[in-house]
Amino acid sequence: MSDPNIITASSIAVVSAIQVNQGQTITQGQLLMTLHLMGTDLPIISPTSGVITFIRVELDDEVEAGQPLLEIADLGQDDTSLEINHVISNVESALLAFHARQALTLDEQRSQQLTKRQALGYRSARQNLTQLCDADSFMEYGQFAVAAQRQRRDYQELKSAAAADGIITGVGLVNSEIAHNQQSASQIGSSARFKTAIVINDYSVLAGTQGFFHHQKLDRILAVAEKQSLPVIMYTEGGGGRPGDTDITIVNSGLQCASFSSWAQLSYVVPRIAVTNGYCFAGNAALFGAADIRIATQRAWIGMAGPAMIEGGGLGVVNAKDIGPIEIQASNGVVDIVADDEAHATELAKRCLGYFQGEIGYTETEHTESLSQQTLLREVLPDDRRFVYDMRKVITILADSNSFTELQRKFGGAIITGFMRLEGKPVGVLASDCKVLGGAIDVDAGEKAAEFMQMCSAFNIPLLSLCDTPGFMVGPAHEKLGAVRRLSKLFTSGAKLKVPLVAVALRKCYGLGAQALLGGSTMKPNYMVSWPTGEFGGMGLEGAVKLGFSKELAAQDDLVARQALFEKLVAKQYANGQATEVASVLEIDAVIDPADTRQIILQTLFQ
Repeated sequence: MSDPNIITASSIAVVSAIQVNQGQTITQGQLLMTLHLMGTDLPIISPTSGVITFIRVELDDEVEAGQPLLEIADLGQDDTSLEINHVISNVESALLAFHARQALTLDEQRSQQLTKRQALGYRSARQNLTQLCDADSFMEYGQFAVAAQRQRRDYQELKSAAAADGIITGVGLVNSEIAHNQQSASQIGSSARFKTAIVINDYSVLAGTQGFFHHQKLDRILAVAEKQSLPVIMYTEGGGGRPGDTDITIVNSGLQCASFSSWAQLSYVVPRIAVTNGYCFAGNAALFGAADIRIATQRAWIGMAGPAMIEGGGLGVVNAKDIGPIEIQASNGVVDIVADDEAHATELAKRCLGYFQGEIGYTETEHTESLSQQTLLREVLPDDRRFVYDMRKVITILADSNSFTELQRKFGGAIITGFMRLEGKPVGVLASDCKVLGGAIDVDAGEKAAEFMQMCSAFNIPLLSLCDTPGFMVGPAHEKLGAVRRLSKLFTSGAKLKVPLVAVALRKCYGLGAQALLGGSTMKPNYMVSWPTGEFGGMGLEGAVKLGFSKELAAQDDLVARQALFEKLVAKQYANGQATEVASVLEIDAVIDPADTRQIILQTLFQ
């Protein structure tokens, strides 16, 4: 063993900590001892590996400059004496404290909370954040906030138990890595279009409830989103308002909170996507419901009040899982897309955001493959015009491969709404579904389509309308639902469209319902075309004959003769309403081969 190195003090100080023991093997860079001088810690760091052979001081000893502190053998160098002159700077000291404090907010230091989430089959808020954001791009706001409960709980405990006051907020890049992988270097451009404001309510902190600093953080990031025109993705799992924040003594009702107004103020200003899982009640549900696109997992329960509020209102004891289960909230339009789990929901959120972020790369191979599929459109419609067919198959053939995302599939089913891409460019889709009410537009479908048109118009996404409808749903029962008021919203949305619209009549194009689906009239679209199978009229052909020729039909006493006359009149009406005849009097712009539909849409919307 070589002669020992003697580590000496660099100044007068007090020994505040001894981190090693005599005989201990240590490594280069290891903290050996800490001295304290005038409010500053002076760490003694080993310059090399070795063995502690002798410790010459004790805790709380006062030492002078040059005084031996300890000896190290087997340093592997010839020096027999080494004075440690390194004094930790304020910055280094602050960094050590910062990293220790930051760690308290992360999953590694919150293993108990993480284990509890995983036992339910759920993920932590930060696991969702990791999947959502591109690597190393997230800039967090307010990470060191804690619940305003220092008067009732230990502050050190709150740093982890109430980490970030139950809400992670910040700005990061979403989808930039995917877009970069799909585009050539000349197409990539700036990453600015991928910047996204992110809000993730953390259910592991006080059941995701909204406290004083929680709301301050939310308000701050929403203000950032508005100022910088950033889209927002918000995870809303949580139990609503929190009554236990005892530190804030000058707030009585809390109704001055601006979060809900700030969130609503961003409507049609920036895209807002909400994701929820588990319990989402009260204030959290209000945020979820106000989003532009709402995604929920199969295991989500969403309601404007949770069990405690319901019981407190004198409405009885209710199990949380009886409040707004996913089956109900998907069928009534509260939820736009149902996801399998949080991982799937996160991918859907990224996918939906992508439509608002603009074009992505599209290869020549993809173009060739799409082109080869278009002749299949000639085979979609059945021979009998009264039979139904699959409109989603039409959309799939028209769209880039695997690019269509449907919204509110279980609500207002007579109209299909969603987004697709054509050669990488985003397009909004409105399409009749003749499998639901024969394609007749009821109040749910009408409101759904009107809201979708407004969203596309607000965010500059061009629209495609695929029409096959007998018109608006009619009848006394439907009028009880407010059909006159609710269906008229379609005309308002169509009249205010600020984006290009191309409309294609596949088969039935009848009445006010068809006009509404076309933006208000056949003259509203940038290009109004029809397949050769298109049928046009002020109402359904059969209904028009029964109404317009009622006297003639009634005059036929023989039922067989009456039916023959009816069919003859229907055939005449059909001949007059055929696409080519309607085009001949300029009520539509063109009749096209179904196989040319995709190319015509592209030329109309993007050339």
